[in-house]
Amino acid sequence: MVAPPDNDVLWARALHYSYDDGSPALSGVSLGVQESEILAVVGPRGSGKTALLRCLSGLVPARSGEVWFNSVPVHTMGAQARDRLRRDRFAWIDPAPSLVPELNVWENTALPLMLRGTGRRRAKQAALEWLERLDIGDAARKRPHQLVQAERQRVSIARALAPAPQVLFADEPTAPLRRADRTQALRTLTAAARSHGITVVMTGHDTECSAFADRTIALLDGRRVNTVHLPPVPETEGRAACSLSA
Repeated sequence: MVAPPDNDVLWARALHYSYDDGSPALSGVSLGVQESEILAVVGPRGSGKTALLRCLSGLVPARSGEVWFNSVPVHTMGAQARDRLRRDRFAWIDPAPSLVPELNVWENTALPLMLRGTGRRRAKQAALEWLERLDIGDAARKRPHQLVQAERQRVSIARALAPAPQVLFADEPTAPLRRADRTQALRTLTAAARSHGITVVMTGHDTECSAFADRTIALLDGRRVNTVHLPPVPETEGRAACSLSA
C-alpha cells in the first residue's frame, strides 16, 4: 500500500464498486484532488458519478481499491470512524434539498454545527452569516415549505458551507433548478469555497459545472475517459448536447 502524494487532500486508486443488484458502478477509477481545488466530475446518468462521491466520502466502502484523505486510509476505517470523518471534516449537498421540515431555515443551517458540539448562539451566528452570503438571510425564520425550490437549495448550500468542511461533496447540486438559478447557485457555491479554502468535488450532467471548476474529469460506464458525449436534453431544461475533454 503506497501513500498518496502530499499535495492531494483526496486520493483514490483502482476503485471498484457495484450496485446492490451486482451491476458495476465503478471499474478501476483512480484520481487525486488537491487541497482547495474544485473538481467537476461529469458524465451521463449511470456513469458512476454518485458512486464515486459516495466512495470518496466514506459513505460506502468500495469493493476494492484505496481511498485516502490527508494521507489517512479511509478504506481501512470501520463504519463509526467513517461516520465521524463525514461529520467532522466533510459536507454533502444532494441533488434535491433535504431540509428538516420541523426546523426553520437558520436552524437547518446551524444543525451540522450543533451536531459537532458548537453552542447554539455561535451556531446561529454562523448560520445567519452564511444565509446572508447566499442572499437568503431574509428567510431565516421561515420553514422549508414556505420557500421555493431555488431558495431551499440555497439553504442546503449554506448548511453545507457553515461548518467550514475540509471537503464538500456536491452531487448534482443544481439539478432541480432552472438555468438562471443553476448558474447563480454554482457561482455562489464555488466563490464561497474558494474564499474559505474548501476543497469541492461536484458532479453534473453537462459542462455547466465545469465552467466553475479548476479541473474536470469525465466518467462513462464507471470508467474515466478522455471524452464523453453527453446526450441531448429537452429544451425546457435549458441545456444542450455537448462533449468535453477531461
